[in-house]
Amino acid sequence: NGFWPSRLIGLRQAWESKAINDLRDSYGQEWTYDDRKMLEYTGQAGFLFSVVVVQWACVIQARTRRLSILQRPLNNIALNVSLVLETAIAVLIIYLPGTDQGFQLAPLWPLWWLPGLAFSLVLIGYEELRKAIARKYQGSWIDKETAF
Repeated sequence: NGFWPSRLIGLRQAWESKAINDLRDSYGQEWTYDDRKMLEYTGQAGFLFSVVVVQWACVIQARTRRLSILQRPLNNIALNVSLVLETAIAVLIIYLPGTDQGFQLAPLWPLWWLPGLAFSLVLIGYEELRKAIARKYQGSWIDKETAF
C-alpha cells in the first residue's frame, strides 16, 4: 500500500480534508483522515531520526582532515555527550506521548531507523575514501579541493 509520486501531485486538499475518509492510494486501499495523519507523522519522525543519524556521521568524520575514523579515537568527552544527548532528545521527542499533536511526530518501528543508518554508512564510506586518497596523494587536487 502507498502513494506513488504521480498520485501525490494535487492531493494536498483531499489529504487535509477531515470530511474525506475514503481516500484511495495507488493500490486501491482507502485511507481515513486519522490513518493519513498517522502516516504523515510517521514519515516526519523518520526524517527527524535520519537527520540525527546523518549528523552523527558528519560530526565523527569532521574531526580530522586526513586521518581515518579508525586512526583517531572518540576521546572528546563533550562530543560524545552531545551525540548521546542529541539522540536521547530525538528519541524522547519521537516516542513521548503527546508529540503527535505538538511536534506532529508518530513513533517509529526500529526497522524504520535503517534508511538513515544506511545513508550514514554511505557518507562515512565516501569520506573514508576521500581521506585515503588525500593521505596517499598529499597535495593532489582531491586533497586541496575537498578538504574543509
